[in-house]
Amino acid sequence: MISQTPTTGRTVLVAGASLAGPTLAYWLHRYGFDVTVVEKAHAPRGGGYPIDVRGTAVDVVRRMGILPRLRTAHIDTGRFTFLDADGAEVAALHPYAVAGSTEGQDLEVARGDLTAALYTTVRDDVEFLFDDSVAVLDQHEHGVDVTFRSGRQRTFDVVVGADGMHSGTRKALFGPEEQFHRYLGYGFAVFTMPNIFGLTRELLMWNTPGRAAALYATGDADDDLHAFLNFSQPEQPVHVLRDPDAQRDLVARTYADAGWEVGSIVKAMHQADDLFFDTAGQIRMPRWSSGRVALVGDAAYAPSFLTGQGSSLALVGSYMLARSLATHRDHAEAFAAYERDTRDFVTRNQALVDTGGARLFPTTAEALERRNTMLRDLVALPATTPQPAHSALVLPEPAPAWR
Repeated sequence: MISQTPTTGRTVLVAGASLAGPTLAYWLHRYGFDVTVVEKAHAPRGGGYPIDVRGTAVDVVRRMGILPRLRTAHIDTGRFTFLDADGAEVAALHPYAVAGSTEGQDLEVARGDLTAALYTTVRDDVEFLFDDSVAVLDQHEHGVDVTFRSGRQRTFDVVVGADGMHSGTRKALFGPEEQFHRYLGYGFAVFTMPNIFGLTRELLMWNTPGRAAALYATGDADDDLHAFLNFSQPEQPVHVLRDPDAQRDLVARTYADAGWEVGSIVKAMHQADDLFFDTAGQIRMPRWSSGRVALVGDAAYAPSFLTGQGSSLALVGSYMLARSLATHRDHAEAFAAYERDTRDFVTRNQALVDTGGARLFPTTAEALERRNTMLRDLVALPATTPQPAHSALVLPEPAPAWR
């Protein structure tokens, strides 16, 4: 049943139903907006590699009422074990020491668990259009005329692109991705594979200079593993980004002479039906809106997996954007307030790649030895204090709903 929240009379289209989209929809509905979410997939996307919810973002899910559910879904990983080129142990640590998180406060959950929690919280309150996407945006003085891929046409007061790092909304509004993409020098492949190693609630990471192979067991020994292959690639391999066969070939060549069990992992990659390949990069934009259209989450400021903060920025940014729209009736004033109040938090978190965020993936022998020394030191003196960037924004109270 659709809840009877008092309405402001303002309509918002949100493009994307992953993390930022449903979060934004929840808060906009709470503030009385009439919200439609369009998603090109046929349903909310499950699965995916485990993701972190840290610092300020924990306050967002707490205020949404889903923190208990996420606590239940929390992946209680026992240890991270780092291996050298031959598979010998370098160091074994508690995951909080490695991630800079706070035990008992920050969360790690399967991406599918977070998307499911967000979707079920808002699905009865807003309109979802699956198997569709935005084809054309035509802004004018009184709104945005939207033509969808399906052919339907609607007009909205505001449109928000929450459609990820490779955002079609951003491309339509601001132009090609290349002008905002900051390549960080790595390619990576993520997939699931059989747990042939018998791992239980732990992570193994093998490293040589410029190459890493990680196996993440989020369950028991009979559950599949999440496999992760990350490698240095000085020039962005643009030619393989739309070709799965070329992606597999590039990864296989990169790890052809690797030791330990990496050959078995690469073999499993060839057999995987859920391979996701991309390059590590960030989206950095001088502004996040134009006219009546704004961007949120990875579409506006993807920080890359190297920071561990992509999900948290999506949650926090969505909260802040909804609050600004509720506080300011004029969309231009709302978007300006959103940027003013959120930009520093985004900048600090994106800067983690320049202040140690990539330290787990060193590209030279010297850097690898420095990292290993750091890990051995953490065994003796665990670092449990979260990095300031994770909590650099004190979440303001929700805006009063319009009456």
